[in-house]
Amino acid sequence: MVNYALFDDAGKFLAGRVMSETDASVQVELDSGKRVKVKTANLLLRFAKPEPAALLAAAQAQAADIDLEMAWEFAPEGEFGFADLARDYFSASAGPEQQAAMLFRLFEAPHYFRRAGKGQFKKAPEEIVKAALLAIERRAQQAAMIEAWAAELAAGRCPAPVREQLYRILFKPDKNGPEYKAVVAATQRAQKAPLDLLLAAGAIDSPYQFHWRRFLFDSFPKGTGFPALAAPAIKDELPLAPVQAFSIDDSQTTEIDDALSVNGLGTGEIIFGVHIAAPALAIAPDSPIDKVARERLSTVYMPGRKLTMLPDAVVQAYTLIEGRDCPAVSVYFRFDEATLALNGAETRIERVPIAANLRHDQLDEVVTESALTGDSVAAYPFAPELAFCFRLARHLKAQREVVRGKPENFNRPDYNFRLDGNDGEPDGDETVRISERKRGAPLDLIVSEAMILANCHWGGFIAEHGVPGIYRSQASMAPGIKVRMGTKPAPHAGMGVPQYTWATSPLRRYVDLVNQWQIIAAARHGRTAALVAPFKPKDAMLFSVISQFDAAYTAYNDFQRAIERFWTLRWLQQNSIAELDGVALKDGLVRADTLPLVFKALGCEALPRNAHVRVRITGIDLLTLDLHANLASRLDDAPAAQAADEAGDDDEAAAAAPLALAIDLGDAQAPEGDTPPAVPAG
Repeated sequence: MVNYALFDDAGKFLAGRVMSETDASVQVELDSGKRVKVKTANLLLRFAKPEPAALLAAAQAQAADIDLEMAWEFAPEGEFGFADLARDYFSASAGPEQQAAMLFRLFEAPHYFRRAGKGQFKKAPEEIVKAALLAIERRAQQAAMIEAWAAELAAGRCPAPVREQLYRILFKPDKNGPEYKAVVAATQRAQKAPLDLLLAAGAIDSPYQFHWRRFLFDSFPKGTGFPALAAPAIKDELPLAPVQAFSIDDSQTTEIDDALSVNGLGTGEIIFGVHIAAPALAIAPDSPIDKVARERLSTVYMPGRKLTMLPDAVVQAYTLIEGRDCPAVSVYFRFDEATLALNGAETRIERVPIAANLRHDQLDEVVTESALTGDSVAAYPFAPELAFCFRLARHLKAQREVVRGKPENFNRPDYNFRLDGNDGEPDGDETVRISERKRGAPLDLIVSEAMILANCHWGGFIAEHGVPGIYRSQASMAPGIKVRMGTKPAPHAGMGVPQYTWATSPLRRYVDLVNQWQIIAAARHGRTAALVAPFKPKDAMLFSVISQFDAAYTAYNDFQRAIERFWTLRWLQQNSIAELDGVALKDGLVRADTLPLVFKALGCEALPRNAHVRVRITGIDLLTLDLHANLASRLDDAPAAQAADEAGDDDEAAAAAPLALAIDLGDAQAPEGDTPPAVPAG
């Protein structure tokens, strides 16, 4: 007599002919001819007919027709075997096909029946069954909803739930969420990229708003508003400084952090003052305003708008506005007027008379190198003082370049963006104007060297007093060596200074506010400053601030670069620019001569670096921020004489990188440098 057996093989049911058996096991030959050894305990059903393949097929077909609710009603309260339930459900004479059908049905319905052993089951409690059935129904409804949304998207319509979750879907998706699944299903159905699909469906109505809202989603999920906070008063009685200070900023600047003063011209010794707004005299660590600043960590700049680190009322209470005696943390450097040798420095906490707020955009054309170094009387405010500042700045820069081992080459200009008709909330349709502002121009050089001097000095000052601070350092200028932040002083090779802090912008950078608290403690308490400074050596909060600031500052700078790229592409569109001149970089990248734009151009891959080229624009995508171009002509016969920029090739490639979507690629992070973005503080 033919002897067949059905058995469980790791959750999969197989059947075959029994070839031999012992008390512990049987040898079964499957329809494929393969022979397997099966433990006796794993045998679930023995039968003589039909053949195994026919039994499995018939059982699977009958299993689908078994009413689970009825089977659950028939099942006894205790443990039972599948064959027993088959006889109760079908009839007392239920054969092998019906018994196997019941086995398969029970096995695939754990919400009704729990497995209690090989072929043994126990029915689930009624409340568990009801909950499971509700969950199954919800999943079925969700699947239907996903299908409906996917069909709408593929047909060119965007369901409201998908529109509401747009940025999460694209950049921080919950891959189990129905909205995400609907977009994935629709992209597969329509054979379109996610952005193309959503654009065609009307989910993205404005490229500018797309980039702006994506940034808010990433960095300001709770919104950009401030709580109602008043600026605390500075209670200290501060002495009035015997100076007339002046600031140098752009006309749109409202957060005026720094000012300069020059005393002693013609006396043989010059007292050069750097005066920094002093919110740290009023804002206490862990106060409500500090918590706001610590959450934002920096002002965010972009063409046409900015998001300040502090509420405007707070900024205006401490900013260095002309006509006021403003609380400040000042450092006075004594220089020999003839040789510019540094004879000493002193930090003071005082009120500083701000005589003028000078503006770059109003003076850059007249405060030129020739005007500052000539013998004629210059027709602009603080001309003698600015002439000394320029002389000092060039001297300081030369000293740093000796340490650096090579000069600082400002090969690329900075760019100013102006949006005509902007009311502070751009919509992407404004007319954009882009103008050059050459790095290293006299006023720019004066301010930058003064701030480097102060930041370097204060870094050493707090270290001498045993007070920790937040430093920026660079071990060397070798390729790939990045600027790092830490709590101990270390050389900054790129700047050519023995140590470097950020302490000159406390109204717009949280690191500077932290360092100002430490500087004030050192100035007031001297050698005992470490006992009273807000942050102690090895303070975990300092490391937390560094980590949070680094992440936020990188995100803000990445967004600024991206939105400036958007406005640069809009300028190309608005001015119907068909061709651009530029220099070749590596891997087909080209940097435009007169725009802040790096892009790939077909045909430039084999050109030497710095070859001068003209490219033809073939397309612009404002969503991905892609500029498509190909080589039109070579404008030189040999590599251009222009020196390679000190920024690495990775920085250039990052500048040209298109938008990255988490839905398929994941976000790319641009490398960090030490020069803050060159958008005037507005």
